[in-house]
Amino acid sequence: MSQACEKKQESEFFLAWYEKNKRDLPWRQTKNPYLIWISEIILQQTRVVQGMEYYLRFVRQFPDVKSLAEATQETVLKYWQGLGYYSRARNLHEAAKDIQTRFHGTFPQRYEDILSLKGIGEYTAAAIASFAWNQPYPVVDGNVFRVLGRLYAIQTPIDTGEGKKQYTELARLVMNPRLAGLHNQAVMEFGALQCVPQNPDCNQCPFVNRCMGYASGNPQQFPVKLHKTKTRDRYFHYIYIIHDKVYTYLYRRTQNDIWKGLFELPMIETERTMDFAELQETEAFKKLFNATGIPVLTIEKSGIKHVLSHQILHATFYRAEIQTENATLKKYLKIEKNTLDDYPVPKLIYNYLSEII
Repeated sequence: MSQACEKKQESEFFLAWYEKNKRDLPWRQTKNPYLIWISEIILQQTRVVQGMEYYLRFVRQFPDVKSLAEATQETVLKYWQGLGYYSRARNLHEAAKDIQTRFHGTFPQRYEDILSLKGIGEYTAAAIASFAWNQPYPVVDGNVFRVLGRLYAIQTPIDTGEGKKQYTELARLVMNPRLAGLHNQAVMEFGALQCVPQNPDCNQCPFVNRCMGYASGNPQQFPVKLHKTKTRDRYFHYIYIIHDKVYTYLYRRTQNDIWKGLFELPMIETERTMDFAELQETEAFKKLFNATGIPVLTIEKSGIKHVLSHQILHATFYRAEIQTENATLKKYLKIEKNTLDDYPVPKLIYNYLSEII
């Protein structure tokens, strides 16, 4: 029997396991490419348990391409609030508008056209094409890397061009092209539930007698990675400013940085951790509070650590009550405190405001 035929047999194992163990998820009940697209984008950086609620809420508000394209970015970000990686929401919005103009509101069916949409890479394009139309494109995500890496004890690092090419070709060889969508779902689900990152239950695995990673004695060494993610520390000092007991201030992040398009409280970023006495001596603090009367400042919450994929944020929140505004504060968006919930903010700030309001 040829190697290709042997690999095709693996698909039967995946499909049999999937039939018995698959989860009942709403995006698996449809062939609608729009709904599949939304689910795939949400689940890129979000666990299913957390993403389910967001998916249901998002598609209720934006049930089709047209409704998403016609919404404001602010509204889209508000419905994404709490999911993180907000570039996903901005890209969804831009892609929906592109579908409206370039494809006359109909989600494109060609793989190449799907791939041309903003925020859609090879994995997502393959997922949509195979799940909606059973097109024979293999999906290769983190779960698939792990499953194939262990099953065949692949030594090539996944974070190299050669590794990605090797895994994609292997995924294609294993896949049954007549059941492409079902196979792709099965392998991904297998990685999510059975071949998990830590402490997989290999004794209950249908591949236990064929898995090269298990035979090596340490399946968790696969998939191999060449580079470790580098992180940097950032120090944010947020100030919840209250004017005349009624108003507060927000700022919309527009720079190419985290949370682009979201609103945040006035913030001073420093290169290192600082206590309040040191913060008061910074030029940014003096500029913010010059001639605003005597602010009453108290530390509401300090030492909050917020971990992102490549950054660790160390945030401290302060509360200030002022009597007058200066020129610097007039550059911020001034709103009534009771309307804060109308604005999309990072989860870090949302959690703080939820505790004090």
